[in-house]
Amino acid sequence: MHIEPNNGAIDFNAMSEPKLSNSSPDKSNASQLEAAKVAEQAERYNDMAEAMKKVVESGVVLTNEERNLLSVAYKNVMGACRTSWIKISSVEAKNEAVKQQQKRIVKEIRDICNEVLTLLHKFLIPKETNVESKVFYLKMEGDYYRYFSEVTTGDETLKMIKEAQRAYDEAINLSSANLLPTHPIRLGLALNYSVFLYEIINNPGSACRFAKQAFDDAIEDLDSLTEDSYKDTTLIMQLLRDNLVLWTTDMEE
Repeated sequence: MHIEPNNGAIDFNAMSEPKLSNSSPDKSNASQLEAAKVAEQAERYNDMAEAMKKVVESGVVLTNEERNLLSVAYKNVMGACRTSWIKISSVEAKNEAVKQQQKRIVKEIRDICNEVLTLLHKFLIPKETNVESKVFYLKMEGDYYRYFSEVTTGDETLKMIKEAQRAYDEAINLSSANLLPTHPIRLGLALNYSVFLYEIINNPGSACRFAKQAFDDAIEDLDSLTEDSYKDTTLIMQLLRDNLVLWTTDMEE
């Protein structure tokens, strides 16, 4: 079981979530939301994730702000674990200490994935009626199954890949029918799915075609771009372009 370094490819989880419109937080969760924001400022992302987990488990439908706080928290918790795993995987497991450290990190990654997927399946996806949020959560589901697949072997890996593909497919179909090609969430989904195709499915050709199509569609629809989403949209488009250049170069070598 191993996580491959991503060859420089960047996915949507390597950047900040788009600052889309939001409504006032539910009063019953105000203290947890405040705790999450303070934890983010202090870069204590485990505390941030725990606070947002409690908000989700209260059963409320998240505002855009709350949704983004949840994503940022777990993105950073997972990012730290994946970085540790990549580093420890480069060390030859000659002694028991290295093996035990590898096992601990794998368990942490699996636990985080299970926690996020439980929140998505039990609380977030079933009750969400807003298309934008639904796509956001389905993308998130695909991402965490993708991370799960990186630390599994055999049939379990195949199962995680299948679930990631299902979630991404549903998100892509929903976003294609309802969100503009320049929408940051649709573009972020395209970015992450193309990384999935490249790194997990090992299909550089499909990854490049999908990323290029998303980029080209956004270029053609730039007139629809609003001032609010301009920064996020253009940043993700640049990330798509960067990955395309990197992958095309790798394929030519």
